[in-house]
Amino acid sequence: MPIFEYRCSACDNNFEELVLGSQTVVCPECKSEKIEKQMSSFAATGKSSSAIAPCGKSPKDCGSSGFG
Repeated sequence: MPIFEYRCSACDNNFEELVLGSQTVVCPECKSEKIEKQMSSFAATGKSSSAIAPCGKSPKDCGSSGFG
């Protein structure tokens, strides 16, 4: 059962949702159906020199988080 990441276009809320079959996803905050599926960070593949670390910055800028 896949868990997807979404962003609500109506209220800009980011959330995760367990989706079963053709279930309609709604925002848990405002109940809007204006939802955009987001790409999960682990879904990206390949090697790049411009990688983004979990801190949201270049791996060398994450301090002592174990990157770079």
